[in-house]
Amino acid sequence: MPVEAEAGLHASDITVSYGGVLANDRVTLDVTPGQVVGLIGPNGAGKTTFVDAVTGFTAAEGQVWLAGTRLDELAPHHRRAAGLSRTWQSGELFSNLTVAENIMVAARPGGLRRVWHDIFGRRDRASDLVANVLRTVGLADAEETIARDLTLGQQKLVGVARAMAGRCGLLLLDEPAAGLDSAESAAFAERLRAIAADGPGVLLIDHDMSLVLGVCDRVYVMEFGKVIFAGTPAQARRDPAVVAAYLGVPMEASHD
Repeated sequence: MPVEAEAGLHASDITVSYGGVLANDRVTLDVTPGQVVGLIGPNGAGKTTFVDAVTGFTAAEGQVWLAGTRLDELAPHHRRAAGLSRTWQSGELFSNLTVAENIMVAARPGGLRRVWHDIFGRRDRASDLVANVLRTVGLADAEETIARDLTLGQQKLVGVARAMAGRCGLLLLDEPAAGLDSAESAAFAERLRAIAADGPGVLLIDHDMSLVLGVCDRVYVMEFGKVIFAGTPAQARRDPAVVAAYLGVPMEASHD
């Protein structure tokens, strides 16, 4: 077992090919508990493919470790049960259900019959687990709010809370801030720090550079399926390869 795999996520030499195209070319990445780590790069760089590979939704070579357990030979639902959780770019909520019910769909074991009973049978109070994840994302008072009545920023946070429901050792967020304005993005950044402080590591993919470079402890940059940079946000802002591949111009540090 690699030393890096003893805590958090260690993805080693992840390789995904579609025909003759290498969508991921020996990508290695680490996220330790309590950290927010960014994964950025231009469209088509291979970021979502990497998340699909790590979570088992696309065939890949390489190794995936989480807190000392090797996951790359497991099916996606077994990786989720081991604590590897993700959001999706198009992860809509059940608009006619409450916030608590949306999370209970992900949190409750027992298949569709149990979910049906929880939602349409006796409407007990949300479990402690649901209450805890809502508190972490700052929506403790929104349990009984119908999802369609939330702001876009709040809906994004419910999606994150739903991913955290149950066992969560590592949270992979694929463009969670898409569509948010600057104020919502800043509020979302505060929630990400609270989530990381609560224990799980966070891997953040997003095109909002103010968010990524402002909230992340470390940043990986991909281009054409390869990692071309790994370091701090301050280093990424002025790294020539990162500027050329993605940022376009050096970015001034806002908090460093």
